[in-house]
Amino acid sequence: MTQYLLKATVLILLGAIAVVMAFIAKYWAPDRTVAELKQWQLPNSEFINIQGMQAHVSQSANCHANRGNAAEKNRPETIVLLHGTSASLHTWEGWTKALSDQYCVVSMDLPGFGLTGPYVDESTRYSSENYAAFVIQVLNYLKVDRVTLAGNSLGGKVAWRTAALYPERVNRLILVDSVGYPATSKHIPIGFKLAKYPMLSPILNRTLPRSVVEKSVLSVYADNSKVDEKLINRYYELTLRQGNRQALSRRLNETDDESDQLQIKQLDMPTLILWGAKDDLIPVENAALFHRDIRDSQLKIFDNLGHVPHEEDPFATVDVVKQFLISESGNG
Repeated sequence: MTQYLLKATVLILLGAIAVVMAFIAKYWAPDRTVAELKQWQLPNSEFINIQGMQAHVSQSANCHANRGNAAEKNRPETIVLLHGTSASLHTWEGWTKALSDQYCVVSMDLPGFGLTGPYVDESTRYSSENYAAFVIQVLNYLKVDRVTLAGNSLGGKVAWRTAALYPERVNRLILVDSVGYPATSKHIPIGFKLAKYPMLSPILNRTLPRSVVEKSVLSVYADNSKVDEKLINRYYELTLRQGNRQALSRRLNETDDESDQLQIKQLDMPTLILWGAKDDLIPVENAALFHRDIRDSQLKIFDNLGHVPHEEDPFATVDVVKQFLISESGNG
């Protein structure tokens, strides 16, 4: 009987190994260098040295107008855009195009994502506090003082944490389906689920089924018809940037505790809260919590949009942003 069980166990293990090997062979996707991903650089993007990283940052043409001029009034206002988990600065292209005529628009790939890649110092945690410090260092490099800071999802938390930790640098705040309060998700992207298990890292760091990326993108959109091959390809290829898969696993396992949530009530600047009512990742009820806790904040819900409303419908969402910026122009 013991010999039979031993043989059965060996056969099961061999079968499991065969399945794993077949999976790796089918979905083998090695890391790609920044040079191999150069098609995702924008005409107005550049790499700047931040904490030893070559941070991928984009500035609109207005950002260079009157730079170095001592007369602050001659400089266009600066709006900084921060993306969410597994996204990149490309998620803001609609807003950037719409705002660039009047404002200096800055976007960046946060550490662990896009073309920036992971922290060089492996001891650096992927916490909102460290991300906030990164944002400030980018602004210092660009010689930008006070800004309107906007962020989606993880980028939303980085935005309000930056505003809380460095209030002298933030004039106004725009939160788009932001992390901040405990959330019961109706649907979590499958890529996020898998990346949370360190034991799977040896496999996940070397493979990437495109179907997993596609399902993850579909899960944050309300209208699936807006998810095309080009969009999926962008998310897929930038995930392959060297070190990004390892960084994602760390980011999802190095989450902040809830103690910093108290800082939301301390925010004291004009704030616009945008939310997709069909957000399955962070429920729309959380929008009301931000609106309740941030004094004099404005709230706009988009009934037919999901977790990335700025990307899913940049035209409708940026119109509200423009109105907010005009109404609060005295705080710029």
